[in-house]
Amino acid sequence: MNTHRTSPDNEKDTIALKNLCKEAEERLLADERKRDAKLLIKRIQELASQIDHRHNLESLILFVNEDLAEYTRLPFKVKDRIVIDHSFATRDLVRALHQEANYLILVLSQHKVRLIEAFNDKVLKEYSDSFPMENTQFYSTNKAELSNASRQSSLIAEFFNRVDKEVNEVRKTHALPVLICTEQSNYHEYLKVADQKQGLFDMFLNKNRLDEKAQHIVEDAWKILKAHVIERNNAQKQELVKAVSSGKYLSDVNDIYRAILEGRVQTLFIEEGLFQPGLMEDNIIRFVSEKERSKKAVTDDIYDELIEINMNYGGNTVFLPKGELTEFDGFGAITRY
Repeated sequence: MNTHRTSPDNEKDTIALKNLCKEAEERLLADERKRDAKLLIKRIQELASQIDHRHNLESLILFVNEDLAEYTRLPFKVKDRIVIDHSFATRDLVRALHQEANYLILVLSQHKVRLIEAFNDKVLKEYSDSFPMENTQFYSTNKAELSNASRQSSLIAEFFNRVDKEVNEVRKTHALPVLICTEQSNYHEYLKVADQKQGLFDMFLNKNRLDEKAQHIVEDAWKILKAHVIERNNAQKQELVKAVSSGKYLSDVNDIYRAILEGRVQTLFIEEGLFQPGLMEDNIIRFVSEKERSKKAVTDDIYDELIEINMNYGGNTVFLPKGELTEFDGFGAITRY
């Protein structure tokens, strides 16, 4: 479901969630054995009661089965929907991993350093454990040392080295790419000591922004990275165009399904906003109308199911903006052979 970051709009999210939970309960009671339905309904209600809507982002997803009840917040809009299936609907999480830009911004100076996590043009959080880091050790007040450029450079390098180690500690559990925000001279000095240069964007946000609000920094960072995302999307689409000419392209949903089960699909391509209910029986897919979505045995979204099955076979998925795959009817696949 879509949610709101700020008050008073996020006060509506409680009612919206309650309504969706009620609809899910009605569908469960209609489709499942009464005992199974009651167990799932209880778990849904308990999970929903734990959510503090004051901390909402752009969307909220609840995952519930007999053994698990968890929720996650995402920083982009989704389609409000209820999915009852034998596997979780993970499309929005896959999209977050592959299509959007989740990254870190290292706001760097020789005296103090901040670390911000961003998603597209929004701040997710600013780290407050090891950061901000202040340079209380690697500087000199000695006049002789201050006039010694080599000594000054050595002290700065040591401070940046400590910063780099702390950044890499964060990336051990959250392996996001890093955009550096600093003056040009600092950027090049940091590159000299960085242990994981492959984790750094090959561009930087120029200027000392240390005292600016995190949101202002992220908005300017996104202006740089948005072009990077567009370029990446265009490159991915060109892969699809090449596959068509080389005969490694599939467009029929049943051909794609069979190829996935044979482990032949390398990449699925899908337009944002494309959803399709259907029946999957005897390894054959049959699309059904939107009105039939809530019927028992109907898979709420065939594309979501194919994305998940393909991931299990080691394939990946590329999401492209609406209209980018019009000539491919919004969905297609590249095969390995």
